[in-house]
Amino acid sequence: MNSSEKRVHYKASNTYATLNAITPETRNIWMVFHGIGYLSRYFLRYFEDLDPKANYFIAPQAPAKYYLGNAYKHVGASWLTRENTAEEIENVMNYLDEVYQAEDLPDDVERLLFGFSQGVSIALRWLALRRPKCDRLILYAGGVPKELSEEDFRFLENADIRVTVIAGTEDEFITPQRYQQELVRLQSLFPQKVDAITFEGGHEIQKSIIQQLIS
Repeated sequence: MNSSEKRVHYKASNTYATLNAITPETRNIWMVFHGIGYLSRYFLRYFEDLDPKANYFIAPQAPAKYYLGNAYKHVGASWLTRENTAEEIENVMNYLDEVYQAEDLPDDVERLLFGFSQGVSIALRWLALRRPKCDRLILYAGGVPKELSEEDFRFLENADIRVTVIAGTEDEFITPQRYQQELVRLQSLFPQKVDAITFEGGHEIQKSIIQQLIS
């Protein structure tokens, strides 16, 4: 067998979803990154109970779509896999840059980055690699990518950024032991800026927790 793997470059497009509208009453603009198995338009349902006048949401869409289960009916998506990870990270970062530029966001509002599960790694990578304006970073039931270090977030040393890490007490992926490990690591990346929230439940988003974030 004499096989080889080659590479081509091509143009691609992808969707993203938004919720509400930007008006003079908008106070918070959220970039929300879904986890494995979601589509962005459905992920926004977790945020629909927040004040629509005060909050505007942008939900980027993970590029790798696939059928969930054997019925071939429902579709989910994934951001990355272990295959060609570095190249795929760059592709995702370029896509997020285009989303961010397309929205042409105002400066006089609070910017929030929210990641759930696999979306935590995407939010952290985008923040580290592209350095968008960020006032609040909310990391829900996910982990810090192994390649990121304190140096990647040094640019936030004097920034007034609030970091919140969230997980359920029965989460099968972010176990209590791993949660503590992730918390320690985040405290090293964002010294004296990390708030911790736990709730009774598993690997799930609870709307009451999201409400709590801006109450």
